Amino acid sequence: MASDDTKTMQAMVMDGVGEPLRRQEDRQVPEPGAGQVRLRISACGVCRTDLHVVDGELEHPKDALIPGHEIVGRVDALGEGVTQYAEGDRVGVPWLAWTCGECRFCCSGQENLCENARFTGYQVDGGYAEYAVADARFCFAIPDVFDDEEAAPLLCAGLIGYRALRMAGDPEHIKRLGLYGFGAAAHIAAQVARHRGQDIYAFTRPGDTKGQDFARSLGATWAGGSLEMPPKPLHAAIIFAPVGDLVPAALKATLRGGTVVCAGIHMSDIPSFPYRLLWEERVLRSVANLTRRDGEEFFKIAAEVPVRTHTTSFALDQANEALRRLREGEIEGAAVLRP
Repeated sequence: MASDDTKTMQAMVMDGVGEPLRRQEDRQVPEPGAGQVRLRISACGVCRTDLHVVDGELEHPKDALIPGHEIVGRVDALGEGVTQYAEGDRVGVPWLAWTCGECRFCCSGQENLCENARFTGYQVDGGYAEYAVADARFCFAIPDVFDDEEAAPLLCAGLIGYRALRMAGDPEHIKRLGLYGFGAAAHIAAQVARHRGQDIYAFTRPGDTKGQDFARSLGATWAGGSLEMPPKPLHAAIIFAPVGDLVPAALKATLRGGTVVCAGIHMSDIPSFPYRLLWEERVLRSVANLTRRDGEEFFKIAAEVPVRTHTTSFALDQANEALRRLREGEIEGAAVLRP
């Protein structure tokens, strides 16, 4: 572990698509620039988006990338002009690292669609390390109700799950909500939805009885395989699993006028399906990234619930094992690296 008076740190580095991450012991500790904070990292979630980066499904990451975008740490250095945080403050760093503030999307409250956005653990070094720098404007204060490990998955799985819930519709009208793929994001979204009075119908990989039991333990009304029909038709569905075949399945399970939300940043190709599955004013839409407003709203409601994340902890140098287990569907809830 690097100490405060050293200039180097340990990090897990991506050298090429499909290659195991390389452990680097002498990575230079980054210095915060103007408007940035430096964090001494205490936890970093392992997200499916990290898999998409490492496996090459998201192209053109930065060279010698440090992955990871669910970062929790303490501020240990301030760049010029930073006034909203002080040394010692605990903050979280999400996927959205920077936006231009000038394009039509930034100027219309849709900074998640910024044409020039940069993303943590993809175009900007992330949290599979002992230190990271981040734009102070895009950091979030972490409510005291969460410890570091609990908080890490909230920075992406939680935020994307919350945005997907918003896109699915008003909970006053969306009473039966389907969640396809019951991993890190779904197990958080389910708790928020139950808090809002919604009934959860959880869909897992066929035969995954352990995952179905996990969903029921979080209050799911029903849990079954991803190609099964629920006992009652859904008012809306969210697809967290990166499987295009689930789109027609979810449409088929959804009532007329319902919405199916594709919540992942990457999904396998959606197969052709008969128009009758989309007809009757069903809506099919995607969710992209997050806004700072999402974060502010989500952390408030997450603390009220309070959301309890189920985590499996790994040492930093076990990042490859954490990614493997996530890829194979062996993680219940979320994986978290602890430097």
